[in-house]
Amino acid sequence: MKGLGCHKGSSSLASLCVSRWGVLFSHPKDYTPVCTTELGRAARLAGEFQKRNVKMIALSIDSVEDHLGWSKDINSYNGEPASTTLPFPIIADDKRELAIQLGMLDPDERDKDGIPLTARCVFIVGPDKRLKLSILYPATTGRNFDEILRVIDSLQLTAQKRVATPVDWKPGDRCMVLPNIPEEEAKALFPDGVFTKDLPSGKKYLRYTPQP
Repeated sequence: MKGLGCHKGSSSLASLCVSRWGVLFSHPKDYTPVCTTELGRAARLAGEFQKRNVKMIALSIDSVEDHLGWSKDINSYNGEPASTTLPFPIIADDKRELAIQLGMLDPDERDKDGIPLTARCVFIVGPDKRLKLSILYPATTGRNFDEILRVIDSLQLTAQKRVATPVDWKPGDRCMVLPNIPEEEAKALFPDGVFTKDLPSGKKYLRYTPQP
């Protein structure tokens, strides 16, 4: 979609994520409490996303003018001067075109005119412009940005290495060896060792290795 209005100017969604990872956050409406806390948290974590080469993009169904005013409230919530520039654009999807195209409307949350609001979606897109992960939160539940960063760490690691990340994994924890890698190949791929968990079934599918 071309010519998207943002509080930081006009651009296309694709151009905002050229040759890098991108994360799109959608928000039900400007000047609402949960959304304000979320974008405040996102702004404080901008350095963490930058370290991971991830472009942050927000979206709400209000106008550019509303976004400009709302951004001052977000900055105030963060204890920053109202004139501070947010470290990411907020797309003004006031005609709901992108929200409809990406299936982000929440049928249970509507504005005063009965029109559906956008849900709290998270879309993570890889440098190849393919969707890598989507998470949908109801309008009443704020996102956990620590989990979003953890997911990005997992996606970036597993895009480069032939491993998977187990439950509650955090960077630095051991990883799982993919089941389709033969034993001898796994030994060559992971010189720090492959450790197999003995199971009642006798099947050797629980294989761990230190994070490569």
